[in-house]
Amino acid sequence: MMEDTLLNYLFLYIFLELYEVQWQKANTLIGMLARMYEQYQKSAFVFLLMHPTFYFAIMFAMISGYNEYSLILLSIKAIDIATKMVLLKKVFIDKELSEELSLALLQPLHKLLPYIGIFIYPPLIYMAFTNAI
Repeated sequence: MMEDTLLNYLFLYIFLELYEVQWQKANTLIGMLARMYEQYQKSAFVFLLMHPTFYFAIMFAMISGYNEYSLILLSIKAIDIATKMVLLKKVFIDKELSEELSLALLQPLHKLLPYIGIFIYPPLIYMAFTNAI
């Protein structure tokens, strides 16, 4: 029973993470930011809704009793979204880019880089779930 619940949470998280990867995926960071900015232009609320793993992290923190692993997951997801919003503002709204940032944003990304969250977050979910019981 407990293992089934854990597997359900893991599969749900992986599904949601794959959704986020698919709508954000691009060959460069500037490409990823451009795809995110399309949603952000509609509304900041729409942009936030396009990150369902953040809401999963909030829900998971509550049901796991706010243990340290679930809070780490929630903190990483919150910092991730905040960083994206700061970069969107800096690149597309303020148009203030240093030469170094411009070069970094134009560098090609490894094809597996967008999927890194699928490898990082599930162990945190596992540890949060096993420590909460």
